[in-house]
Amino acid sequence: MNQPDVNDNEPPRVALFVTCLADMFRPQIGFAAAKLLEQAGCRVEVPLQSCCGQPAYNGGDSMAAAAVARNVIATFEPYQFIVAPSGSCAGMIRMHYARLLQDEETWAKRAAALAAKTHELFSFLVNVRGVTAVTAECRSGVAYHDSCSSLREMGVKDEPRRLLSSVDGLRLCELKEPQTCCGFGGFFSVKYPDVSARMADDKITDAIGTGAEMLVGADLGCLMHLSGRMARCGDKLAVRHAAEVMAGFGSEPAIGEDTT
Repeated sequence: MNQPDVNDNEPPRVALFVTCLADMFRPQIGFAAAKLLEQAGCRVEVPLQSCCGQPAYNGGDSMAAAAVARNVIATFEPYQFIVAPSGSCAGMIRMHYARLLQDEETWAKRAAALAAKTHELFSFLVNVRGVTAVTAECRSGVAYHDSCSSLREMGVKDEPRRLLSSVDGLRLCELKEPQTCCGFGGFFSVKYPDVSARMADDKITDAIGTGAEMLVGADLGCLMHLSGRMARCGDKLAVRHAAEVMAGFGSEPAIGEDTT
């Protein structure tokens, strides 16, 4: 198997796992993540990549998910670090690959090795690269939504808030129930649409109640879910990935905003 080429005198070689949703619906999240990583002194590369396998895994198709996992492992294991602007995808690689491939000794070991160097974007910036501030401006009140995967699987909570607080002009508005799920949950929103919609409404009401003009988070699935619900209900709150704000992309159209 390939091993990462590490030289302490060179910038760390970081592979950016862009994620399917960002690639298909919001590519500027990938550009924002790359900019933040480069500002943190990393050498960023974006290898040809596939889905992390989470939809198949959550849907019970372990065989398909394992095939995707092997492909991801083979693609990303040459790198020193793997970073994703998504706690959901990072969590899939870090928490579930070794379990998924546990009956295949060689692949299980390779999965565990990959998991050890896979990070959620903001956790990596703060805890690995020691970033304490970003260079950006955003004259808005911003509420941060913790996705379940980032908060519960990856243990990421303070890191994005710390970086957002360093954005010039940004006023961080804390939700009353930041730990509460937004109702997306991948297939959950498809299987239980009424419950999912009610959970989204509660999250939106909480965000609006903070006085914020913008809702941000670290998982595009959650953000698209909330943005779509607001569009259907007529609520007015800009929605962006936190990386976009930190990278100075806050003036770009918000998620779900009609630019026609």
